[in-house]
Amino acid sequence: MSIISRYTHWLHTRWPAGKVEKMPTVNDDGSTNVPGIYVVGDLTGVPLLKFSADTGARAVTTITHDPSFAKRDVSDGNVRDILIIGGGVSGYAAAMQAKKQGLRFELLEAAQPFATIENFPKAKPIYTYPTDMTPAGDLQFNAKSDIKEGLLEDLHQQVQQAGIEPTIAKVDAVKRVGKLLQVHVKDDVIKAHRVIIAIGRSGNYRKLNVPGEELSHKVTNRLHDPKAYANQNVLVVGGGDSALEAAIALAEKDAHVTLSYRKPEFSRPKPENVEKLNHLQSQNKLKLEMASNVKAITENNVTLINQDKQEITFDNDAVFTLIGREAPLDFFRKSGIHINGDRNAKWWVSLIAVLAIFTFIYHWKKPGVWLPIGDWFAQKQWFPYQVPQWMTGISDVFADPSHLLGTLNNSLASPGFYYSTLYCVVMLIFGIRRIKRRKTPYVTMQTWTLITVQWIPLFILPYILLPWMGNNGMFDSGVLGWLADQLFPRVDWDPNGRAYYHAFGFILAWPLFVWNVFTEQPMWLWLFISLIQTFVIIPLMVWRWGKGAYCGWICSCGGMAETLGDTHRQKMPHGPFWNKLNMIGQVFLAICIFLLVTRVFSWVWPGSFVGTTYKAVLKGIPGLNYAWLIDLLFAGIIGFGLYFHFSGRVWCRFACPLAALMHIYARFSQFRIIAEKSKCISCNVCTSVCHQGIDIMNFANKGNHMEDPECVRCSACVQSCPTGVLTFGRVDKQGTVIATDKLAASRVQMAELTVGGRAI
Repeated sequence: MSIISRYTHWLHTRWPAGKVEKMPTVNDDGSTNVPGIYVVGDLTGVPLLKFSADTGARAVTTITHDPSFAKRDVSDGNVRDILIIGGGVSGYAAAMQAKKQGLRFELLEAAQPFATIENFPKAKPIYTYPTDMTPAGDLQFNAKSDIKEGLLEDLHQQVQQAGIEPTIAKVDAVKRVGKLLQVHVKDDVIKAHRVIIAIGRSGNYRKLNVPGEELSHKVTNRLHDPKAYANQNVLVVGGGDSALEAAIALAEKDAHVTLSYRKPEFSRPKPENVEKLNHLQSQNKLKLEMASNVKAITENNVTLINQDKQEITFDNDAVFTLIGREAPLDFFRKSGIHINGDRNAKWWVSLIAVLAIFTFIYHWKKPGVWLPIGDWFAQKQWFPYQVPQWMTGISDVFADPSHLLGTLNNSLASPGFYYSTLYCVVMLIFGIRRIKRRKTPYVTMQTWTLITVQWIPLFILPYILLPWMGNNGMFDSGVLGWLADQLFPRVDWDPNGRAYYHAFGFILAWPLFVWNVFTEQPMWLWLFISLIQTFVIIPLMVWRWGKGAYCGWICSCGGMAETLGDTHRQKMPHGPFWNKLNMIGQVFLAICIFLLVTRVFSWVWPGSFVGTTYKAVLKGIPGLNYAWLIDLLFAGIIGFGLYFHFSGRVWCRFACPLAALMHIYARFSQFRIIAEKSKCISCNVCTSVCHQGIDIMNFANKGNHMEDPECVRCSACVQSCPTGVLTFGRVDKQGTVIATDKLAASRVQMAELTVGGRAI
């Protein structure tokens, strides 16, 4: 292994890189982009019976509280108030709640009630997690429901008592026509004011795509009765709970079981299943073939490619391909419901349009670069206008830069003023929306800190306070004058006479803000400040609180990602390929270090070969110098332009040179996301909401502390976890937890901590 490969493995590729399954885009209340259509059950992201029932009942409650639903036209008796598609746990929970509310409803089921549970193996254990959760609505799970048969008996009894009768029909699509929704079945159209889709993962079973898979008499994706395979040679393929539970059930009924899984370790199954599996293996009742793949299936044997890339063939009587189902995405697409990760023509057109808009915005604030708008702003005389006589006094105030309004008038001539104003206002608006959406003390504190940190050095200091001080002579002499000359040099192009925008460097450390360091003329004080920030203050912060102490609480790029980009975090690509792309930032970091060294050299020996070369690189081919390529193109245009298509952290994850440096610091940090293994249900919600592409579930369901250096402490995984598995904390060198955050970031944990029945 080469040095680069070892370094890449040490820094990024050693960490889990699980992918996120494509699913319909569903809001917290079950609503979708199509008004009136709600999705409930495990397609919302949590494959647990209690959560499925809870989402079904709550969707009906949400609908009944909708003012527009209350105003619906009820004169047509053929129009249902609510049409429920799917007769599983979530569908029946919704139906029971609808009947309780006195609504006109109908439940459509394509096969039979609770078909998914009916297809479970005989005596399959049922885990009704979380044990202390009581779902909303009347459909509940009793203690006797710990195996398949008991659960089904209990569910059918509750449905019969509620008087819910399903209609057997297969739905092709749902379309909104005017104020109503039209549900298309085989030879009919049913109209409804609202539709609840509760079909679960009822799509096609995944295929192995190997020779022999078509042998239906021996290859199946369902296990009904493990006893029927006693003393037979059975291969189970898969690594989820269904596969492990089938292998366990078969082995316990004396089948000769081999379990094949394509990865070297399990990441999704419940800890109880993994423990049972390992116990059976230790007793030689079951054989594990990890990191293996099926090559071929014949009448009497199967062939695997094992982890050593060698073929192994053994006798076989039956094969169970329990590798899951594809979600019914075509149904959702035909119904106009957005799918996470879909990239159609509309997606590409919108991406190009957004990139064009941000190209305009970023050049707008830079005079002399491509677009003449910046020059127009710099030459514009904003005040005084032709004003009435009685307003002359006000006009005089605007014309006098020693007045605060006069300073503001000068700042109005700079396009950067409008850019910074827009930046800060957008962060404020979307920050407040994030606080209302996330509702945890951690998010509230973090967001207000981010907003405050941006408003002061990005707006108040460079465009109001510092220019006002300068216009009142405070920087004409003395210590303040010397500091101003070092930090904010005099310039002709700024209406306030100094380059006050350098104040951005108070929070944007090197090499994030290039304009304080990569300059032609020496700026020694800024260089000193930048080096202290980057190589002293930030390393200490990262060691104590992790990389997110800067990226998630201070950085302007991170601030916008956590506010404007908050609702787009699930769009970040996941997987091994994308983990390798994390190394792009290391390339940019190397470029920055090279430019820093040559820059200092050019200051000290400006006439040398290095100094001359540096100035040429800095000036560059028009449009291709570092400042344009890195700061403007990657950080600005591409970074912001991809917010709505690839998550707000694209720049932070893949290309930011400061983040790349902090990744190195983070490898020595005490910060971890602590996981309580016993609570993890392997739902993958934590991974799906991570806009840094971290496979958090792969840590959590093993009880390992998450230590991927990409983490920015946004708390989305902690806040979104349905069972309260995750907590921010610190560990010592031995991995022992030495502290956990006192600022609550988990809504589940907040609900568990009560005083007098009130959540804190």
